[in-house]
Amino acid sequence: MDYLVPGCLRASTSWAFSDSLFDLQNIPPEIKDTPEAQALAAEKLKNMGRVTKNEWIMIATMLLAVSLWIFGQTIGVSSVVAAMIGLSILLLLGVLNWEDCLNEKSAWDTLAWFAILVGLAGQLTTLGIVSWISNCVAKVLRSFSLSWPAAFGVLQASYFFIHYIFASQTAHVGALYSAFLAMHLAAGVPALMSALALAYNANLFGSLTHYSSGQSAVYYGTGYVGLPDVFKLGFITAVINAVIWGAAGALWWKLLGLY
Repeated sequence: MDYLVPGCLRASTSWAFSDSLFDLQNIPPEIKDTPEAQALAAEKLKNMGRVTKNEWIMIATMLLAVSLWIFGQTIGVSSVVAAMIGLSILLLLGVLNWEDCLNEKSAWDTLAWFAILVGLAGQLTTLGIVSWISNCVAKVLRSFSLSWPAAFGVLQASYFFIHYIFASQTAHVGALYSAFLAMHLAAGVPALMSALALAYNANLFGSLTHYSSGQSAVYYGTGYVGLPDVFKLGFITAVINAVIWGAAGALWWKLLGLY
């Protein structure tokens, strides 16, 4: 709830204005009416036949894994253990084999880089590098006589647009989240507000470019939007979201008592 409630008004407002109005005006869909979709879906389902045993096992395993992710903290099961339980069930019951796991090269690539970046971030924190950098940045901000709201805006914008040099949301968060959170705290920004804003940005900057997130690469790969339009619309959408999340969000967070 600490994550959901502060973001719900901002997200719904952003969706209404940015995604619905702006995107529909600038990149309208070529197909707006699909009366045959229902009949086509029914035909495809008929051709697929009845749900197989392995599919029922997959459904049950996914429900179990999601339930453990949701309630794991209450019952003492970590997210890693929940994931391993789900994978183990699928392997033991023959729904997946090890060859299927090995073929997921992108997953192994993400795992390797994520482990390196998280380990690097942890060592930087342990050795005091993160606190030293955050204190230096805080001193620079104070030298400009910036209040904490102004410092908050500068740091959030920096954290957002630096994603242009990252090809993964996971890599960005793993490398910079703790450092920027420390900078926020050193500049006097309220802790919960800082943590939430950085977390929301980790989702918003996923549409900046065609390489900024996994889903962006998939959307760009359809060939519907050209590369120049991806960069242009990504930047414009980012500015619109910043205005919406900064204006409506500031009022909403004030009502919630986050600052």
